[in-house]
Amino acid sequence: MDLNIVYQMFMELSRNEQETFLSKIQNPIEEENLDFKNYQELILNHSKSNLQDRIECPYCHSIHVIKNGHKDGKQRFKCKHCNHTFTWTNNTIIYNSKKKLDVWNKYCECFMNKFSLRKCAYICKIDPHTAFNWRHKILDALQNMHSEIHLNGIIESDETYFKLSFKGARNLFKPNHRGSRSTKRGISNELVCVPCSVNYDGLSIGRITNLGNPNISDLKKLLNDNHIIKNSIFVTDSLNCYDSISDDLELTHVKIPSGKFTNGQFNIQKINSYHSELKRLVNRNFKGVATKYLNNYVVYHNFVNWAKGSFTALLGILKDFVYTTVCNTRGYKIVERFAVPV
Repeated sequence: MDLNIVYQMFMELSRNEQETFLSKIQNPIEEENLDFKNYQELILNHSKSNLQDRIECPYCHSIHVIKNGHKDGKQRFKCKHCNHTFTWTNNTIIYNSKKKLDVWNKYCECFMNKFSLRKCAYICKIDPHTAFNWRHKILDALQNMHSEIHLNGIIESDETYFKLSFKGARNLFKPNHRGSRSTKRGISNELVCVPCSVNYDGLSIGRITNLGNPNISDLKKLLNDNHIIKNSIFVTDSLNCYDSISDDLELTHVKIPSGKFTNGQFNIQKINSYHSELKRLVNRNFKGVATKYLNNYVVYHNFVNWAKGSFTALLGILKDFVYTTVCNTRGYKIVERFAVPV
């Protein structure tokens, strides 16, 4: 990378951030292999950890709670404000689950390995319909993590397209055979537009915004100040919509000219690689997915394929997040989602 660009990014930092950056360069810290605790032991024994941050009433959100005995081996609590009782798992995906936590742990390992639903069901000894519901409960919980991602530094952005799919709803829509071509040539309303952005730290965002070619308002559904930090370097192709977005977000825009692959030291190879891995996950690993679930599989790809970290570390992060974050997804509601979520 050009040293002038590094210097420019360094000078945009505050004085404290510059000192922190220089101290990290002078004293590099080797990456540690995190040893994540077994969550069954963690919840049942109530060890002191970051799970204690969730000791608040899920009904009135008061922190004035007291212990209130045990049930099924789980510590119960009582709110002194509204008198409701609750456990660690209230409002999480494992609340009211009839399966033990070790089955969920085994399923999370299958999830990280990108196994098919039938294989997950066979390994965990659960019904394939249950495996389907669990997958989307986990992905719905990960959507909360996706909404909190902020990209900075050098950000590459581009859009990719998937064929409109009504898989699993043959009684309502005419089925599209996998591998068949669209009836219209080029980019049409038969294609789902999925803009995506990545940076060099393994962070990524993406979601369905529209059918066919996107306009500025479509791209702003994803690219906004909730996800993009100001003064970042924004690398895109020659689509004119990105000019307005970079101005609104106060970004340094680097445009790759049409017919070219680079602009100085910059290119969009990372985002192209991201799109290739996403399509491999959707079309090859899972044999295509319905459009109404595509946003969840983008998040699946972001966490499993693109996030940096070892398998063990990411598995620990997955359990830490989905077992503790608020997610009230109900299995019978999953199939009732809109066929085209735009």
